[in-house]
Amino acid sequence: MRPQLKKFIDTIGKDSIAIIPAAHEKTRSYDTEYKFRQDSDFWYLTGFPEPDAIAIITPGKRTKYTMFVRPRDPLMETWYGRREGIEGAKENYGVQKALSVEKFEKEIGKLLDGHEKLYYRFGVDSDLDKLILDYLSNQRFRRLKTAYPPHTIIDPTIIIHEMRLHKTEEEVELMQTSADIAAEAHVLAMKKIKPGMNEFQVEALMEAYMRDKGASGVAYNSIVGGGENATILHYVENNADLKNGDLILIDAGAEYEGYASDITRTFPVNGKFSKAQREVYDVVLETQKACVEATKTGTTIKQRQDLSIEMLTEGMKKLGLLKGATKTLIKNKKYEKYYMHGVGHYIGMDVHDAGRYFTDQEAKESRPFEPGMVLTVEPGIYVPADDKSAPEKYRGIGIRIEDDVLVTEDGNRNLTTKVPKEAEEIEQLMNGGRSKARRASK
Repeated sequence: MRPQLKKFIDTIGKDSIAIIPAAHEKTRSYDTEYKFRQDSDFWYLTGFPEPDAIAIITPGKRTKYTMFVRPRDPLMETWYGRREGIEGAKENYGVQKALSVEKFEKEIGKLLDGHEKLYYRFGVDSDLDKLILDYLSNQRFRRLKTAYPPHTIIDPTIIIHEMRLHKTEEEVELMQTSADIAAEAHVLAMKKIKPGMNEFQVEALMEAYMRDKGASGVAYNSIVGGGENATILHYVENNADLKNGDLILIDAGAEYEGYASDITRTFPVNGKFSKAQREVYDVVLETQKACVEATKTGTTIKQRQDLSIEMLTEGMKKLGLLKGATKTLIKNKKYEKYYMHGVGHYIGMDVHDAGRYFTDQEAKESRPFEPGMVLTVEPGIYVPADDKSAPEKYRGIGIRIEDDVLVTEDGNRNLTTKVPKEAEEIEQLMNGGRSKARRASK
């Protein structure tokens, strides 16, 4: 049994039952499916990799951990791949009792009866929602004469997401591996990129490297934007030619053993920043480094965001993108014309990971960072190509720099230092890599 599951069992109490469903396969088109990706909460608690399973957690019972799974089926396994089945669930995943998922509907009454609280998240699995609601409604209609189902329903993500927010040492090591793989892919891109390549070639290069190093794939759709495409925050077409003199912004991360990395670097296609590019880059880099330093125990999310806004606003003034008093510009949110997103987010099993950002949701009281949290740090400046109010030399420049940072007891640990972000280091890497490639070809 996974340590996360043991902690969850201890937390919900002996008068409770939790029903946690796995994800289902999703149709891509006609009779083909998307590559299966397990539900993060289910994976976190169980580690079970297959679709359609249902985990039943009953702390007050002798059998605390039951799972309904797809049974072994030689015909289906010939067509679609091997299954763990009932025995595999018990032998390989610490399940105390396993049953065929086909029996769940018949067993639901026995499972729910006698528990005060039901931990279940509605709105994720509509078929399972209906089964549970139908049973509860029928029992209430009968005035609870034959059974005593739970009278309180609680969303388990309140507990699970708080657990997921604080990473264990084992989780941190998985995230470090994910970060290393992604960082190495970014370094490879810096070494290989040259004018005339297409964005999709860069994407393919990086994603092939990630898979080769053990990643299950990318953690999200890669953003590979050359030139003015870098000013589109979630640009994913990745199909334009890379031009000499342009920058390229790459936002790409790996998924390894269920954990994500998220790295962004911006650098010149030809290996040399222009004066204007460097001026904008230095503003973003200075801000990013200060916000990395601020990602430590006790700093609040709002404090870090405010720091990024203040520094970028001052930088925009120096560049001539904004004019006026800094406090007035911030109060009127003028910076949002060129910096329209947050400075970072939680990261873990999901690239935008679970966890609350406020200690008081109504009062919007910002949450302080705590050891074990991992967050991205990703300020940026994006100047649209058609922005007539901006100095001409900056138009079409988009820059974002992003690292993944673990909060520790005495500061922080940057998980993504393997890929350079200092302008001089990037230029040296790009030009040195090309020189070696040319020598090797002779």
